[in-house]
Amino acid sequence: MSHAWMPTSPCGDGCVSGTPAEVGKLRQVWRAVTAVTAILCGAMIAVALLLPSKQRESTIRMWFHAVLRAFGVKLEVHGARKFQEIPKRGVLVASNHVSWLDELAIDSVQPIKIVAKKDIKSWPVLGKIITAAGTVYLDREKLRELPQTVHELAASLRNGSAVGIHAEGTTWCGLASGRYKPALFQAALDAGVPVRPIVLRYRIGDHVTTQPAFVGSDTLVDSIRRVLRVKGLVVEVHVLDEIAPGRAENRRELARLAEEQSNRLTSTELEIAPSTGDSHRARTITSLVA
Repeated sequence: MSHAWMPTSPCGDGCVSGTPAEVGKLRQVWRAVTAVTAILCGAMIAVALLLPSKQRESTIRMWFHAVLRAFGVKLEVHGARKFQEIPKRGVLVASNHVSWLDELAIDSVQPIKIVAKKDIKSWPVLGKIITAAGTVYLDREKLRELPQTVHELAASLRNGSAVGIHAEGTTWCGLASGRYKPALFQAALDAGVPVRPIVLRYRIGDHVTTQPAFVGSDTLVDSIRRVLRVKGLVVEVHVLDEIAPGRAENRRELARLAEEQSNRLTSTELEIAPSTGDSHRARTITSLVA
C-alpha cells in the first residue's frame, strides 16, 4: 500500500521521445544473444568469490562491464576511477536514477552494494545479476522496514564497504532530476563515513537521451528492447568529490550537500539537448522522507 512519503516522479511515457538512429535487425539479435551469453556466464561470480579481494573485485567489475557492452552501451568514467578514496574505508555512494542500466554502469566502475527497490529482485535474469552483487532490497511501501535497512547499511559501511543508494528514491527520465531523500543518508552519519555523489548521464552523440529511461508504463522488456535497438548509446559516470564526515549535522543537510554538488555538475558541465525535455527544466518539489 502506498503512503504519503512514497517517492514519486512526474516522468512518464511522454518523456521517452525522439527517433534516434537504430542498428539493424541482425545487430539487435546479436546484441540480445551476446547479452544473454554474458549474463549466463555469471556463474563466474561464484568462482570469483574464492579469489583474493583485488582479483575478485576486478573479475566482477569486468563481468558487469561485459554485460553492459553486450547491450551495446559504451561506458565513460569521469573523475576518480573508484568510489573509495581510501581502500577499506566505507563510503556511501549517492547517485541519480534513470534506468535498469544504472546498476550495470555503477558496478562496471567498482562493484558495490546497492540499495534497490524490492521489485528488482524478481526481474528475470537481471534480478539475479543485481542480487549477486550484494544488493540490499528496500520495500518502499513499508516504512517500518526503513530503520532496519539504515542499520544494515551503517553496519556495512563500518565494515569498510562501498554502499550505493539512488538518492531520488525512484527513476527519472534523465533530463530532469528529483530531490534527494534524506532517510538513507543517516547510515553515513551513523557510520561516520564520507558520501560520494555520482551523476549518471545517458547520451547519443553530443546530446542527452531518454531512450534508456525506465519510467511510465514501461515494462522491463520494453526498455530492454529499446536499448537493444538504439545506436551509439553512451553512459557517463561522473564521480564527484567526497563529502567528508562532519560537514553535515543531520541527514537532511547531508542530502542537500550531495544534491547541490550533483546539480552544480549538471548545470555547468552537462549540456542538455535543447530539442527535448523542455517540460522538465523546472524541478518538481516532492516531499522528503523524514
